Amino acid sequence: MQPPRSDLAPPKDDPFTVEQLKQYDGSDPSKPIYVAIKGTVFDVTRKADTYGKGKSYNLFAGKDASRALGMSSLKEEDAVSDYSTLSEADMKTLNDWYDFFSKRYNVVGKVVDLPPQGSHSNQAAASASAL
Repeated sequence: MQPPRSDLAPPKDDPFTVEQLKQYDGSDPSKPIYVAIKGTVFDVTRKADTYGKGKSYNLFAGKDASRALGMSSLKEEDAVSDYSTLSEADMKTLNDWYDFFSKRYNVVGKVVDLPPQGSHSNQAAASASAL
C-alpha cells in the first residue's frame, strides 16, 4: 500500500456533473483520470497504471462508484454512487477508502448532480435502458 503523501495541493471545490466526470475515465490520454467517492472527485492520474483504460481499477474511473468500493466489488453493476444500502462493515470499508484517497490524491472537486441516496435501483434501471 502506498504511503500518505505530504505534497498534496489544497482541496478544490470545482463542480462536476456526472456527465462531465465521464470524460475523465482514462480513455483519453490527454485528460486526467478522476475517481469520485461520496461525491468528492480525486485526481488519480499518477496511478494511470492502475486506473487507466484496460487496467485493474478502471471500473472506478470517470464516475462515483462508492457502492463498489464499500463492497470491495469490481462488478460494473455495483459501480454506482448510491451507498445507502451498505452494511455497517461495508460502510466502514467505504470510509476507509475515502480516507485512503484523501491522503494520497488531490481533491479536484465535487459531483453536483448525483442521484439522491436510496436511488440505486433507479440508477440500475437507467443504466440497463441505456444499453
